[in-house]
Amino acid sequence: MGAASSGSTGPTSLDEATEKATNAAGWVEENWGTWVESGLQILLIIVIAVVLRHVIRRTITKLIERMNRTAAAAQGTALGGLLVNAERRRQRSEAIGSVLRSVASFVIMGTAALTVLSVLKINLAPLLASAGVAGVAIGFGARNLVTDFLSGVFMILEDQYGVGDEIDAGVATGTVIEVGLRVTKLRGPNGAIWYIRNGEVKRIGNLSQGWATAQVDVLIAANQDLERARDTITAAGEEMAKAEPWNEQLWEPVEVLGLSEVHLDTVTISVSAKTMPGKALGIERELRWRIKRALDAADIRLAPRPVPEEAEEEPTDPSAAMAAPSALSNPLSPQSVASDPISRPNLGK
Repeated sequence: MGAASSGSTGPTSLDEATEKATNAAGWVEENWGTWVESGLQILLIIVIAVVLRHVIRRTITKLIERMNRTAAAAQGTALGGLLVNAERRRQRSEAIGSVLRSVASFVIMGTAALTVLSVLKINLAPLLASAGVAGVAIGFGARNLVTDFLSGVFMILEDQYGVGDEIDAGVATGTVIEVGLRVTKLRGPNGAIWYIRNGEVKRIGNLSQGWATAQVDVLIAANQDLERARDTITAAGEEMAKAEPWNEQLWEPVEVLGLSEVHLDTVTISVSAKTMPGKALGIERELRWRIKRALDAADIRLAPRPVPEEAEEEPTDPSAAMAAPSALSNPLSPQSVASDPISRPNLGK
């Protein structure tokens, strides 16, 4: 009987294995077409995404190169030399191209990944919900970084400033040496390099666009001949406008505006000149030098700068620091006796 039972176990196990193999083969045969179809769809989606990404990135790169060639061509002209900065245009176009390429890659590859997941019959609702929550958390945690990035993008698109510009950013002043999407580098007057986050800049004063103004104030004694002083300053400005390299940096003749301040012993003559952007400081220094020499040669005496009058301090009342008399200072006063925890002997007896 044991032999019979052992003999019946073999065929049963073999039949079960055969049935399982048959079922597995049938399941594979039934789903083989679906697998091939899904694989071909995924492969087609990846190929289309890669080709589209390559085409768009290449188109953006060619557009940026065309912009750079246009800027280089304008650089050779007389007007273009004044209005176009090749390095500034190059960095601006490269930054814009980098942003566009990154955005295009993110959109294309992200869409392709979601399409592949949908082909694999994966429910995207929990994934999208988790991505939304993670995006909100990252947005709150890195809001300063996002603010800096967006400010840098709009700053570059609006061409607020570029490499070589002299700007006043409020927190620092200097020459722009590098423009980034997050940080702008400035070279200060003393040589220090300032790293300014784009999101922290609330205002920008660009001193290198259009034209600049050189302002010089000349203080002379009130008893000097003002007409002669004006003619002397005008002659010094005309001489400077004919000399190298000031003849290119001065865009209009030096103009004597008149008296800006009149005091008992001194008068202030204001002198102004329209200059090339970023050259006003150097022209002011040279103009002061030439005006001083011309006035000395004409024997016109300069006046010292008036010292600002200090506000007179009101005399302090010596009794203001004294405390008011107190009833507690007298040990025989009712207030002092009432506040004393130890009864005092009757001093009247």
